[in-house]
Amino acid sequence: MPTYLAIGAHRKYNPVRQSQPTSLSAAAAIFLSCLSFNEKRREMATSSHLNWLIIRNNNAFLLKKRDVKKPFSTEPNNLASVSSYRYSGIVHKKTLGVVPTADKKGFTAVLKKGKYAQRPAKNTVRVEFKAGPRRSLKKLKNLLIGSKYRKDLTQAALRRASAVLRSQKPAPIKGKKAELAKGKKPE
Repeated sequence: MPTYLAIGAHRKYNPVRQSQPTSLSAAAAIFLSCLSFNEKRREMATSSHLNWLIIRNNNAFLLKKRDVKKPFSTEPNNLASVSSYRYSGIVHKKTLGVVPTADKKGFTAVLKKGKYAQRPAKNTVRVEFKAGPRRSLKKLKNLLIGSKYRKDLTQAALRRASAVLRSQKPAPIKGKKAELAKGKKPE
């Protein structure tokens, strides 16, 4: 079989340079080396710094307002709702988000696993906290510090969680309605 057919029809026949593997095991070794090279290249291509430089001024989650120097961000897993590298929920392999639970009686911590960065269905873990405000905040702090998961986001996560819990409290009733609720007659 001529060499130019084995290599490809777009290359010219060159009897001196024969890059065709001689056996099946050699072909398999070349294929596996190319595969491992592509996996390394894929990991290097997804640098969070490079991704941030690409999306920082233009993405669908930016919320720009007049007379505001730093734009807001509506992306998921952004604890501060500010468009910055640290809080970005898109570019990092490990992110953290705090959202209210479905029944409005606590909050859920949404963690992204770095191991499954290329598999969106498997890369999020949801942990619900419903044990009361103080105990839930303590559990969240222990989860983040104990597992050493993004230490720089611990304080921001606690702030967001307490804001969610505060929003779930019933609003105090003022005026005549409050007196009627207590059982007193308005004068």
